[in-house]
Amino acid sequence: MKTFSNQEDKAEIFARLRRLRPDSQRQWGKMTAHQAICHLTDSFKCKFGERESTSASNLMTKTLMKWIALKAPLPWPHGVRTMPENDQEIGGTPPVEFEHDRQQLELLIERFCQPSKDLRLQPHPYFGQMTEAEWLRWGYLHCDHHLRQFGV
Repeated sequence: MKTFSNQEDKAEIFARLRRLRPDSQRQWGKMTAHQAICHLTDSFKCKFGERESTSASNLMTKTLMKWIALKAPLPWPHGVRTMPENDQEIGGTPPVEFEHDRQQLELLIERFCQPSKDLRLQPHPYFGQMTEAEWLRWGYLHCDHHLRQFGV
């Protein structure tokens, strides 16, 4: 299973991020490539407590959905609604300058991958409390999902 705990998996995501262009065409959904970068940045900032994150978790999302999302060898489905605070058309951080925003995302991913008990303190909006290993798996999968959205 790919995860940010593996340096090769992290390097793969960084290489794919660098292939993403402002005019990359989406394969599904409605966000632009630049909005996807800001969406990912906002998501990582929520994990550090640097952005507010509302909860939509329940018994089903904290158990079955969490297991499927993190353990099943399936790509994440298209069309899952994002939390309003991470939706660039509602409450998310608006895109400013593509290259700067991409660099900010890479710095956050590097920080996210550092061993830290802080990652365990912030609950996921759907999956609730997660271990550091689960967070690192989630981080890889979330980036992978949105990079696939743009064919990179």
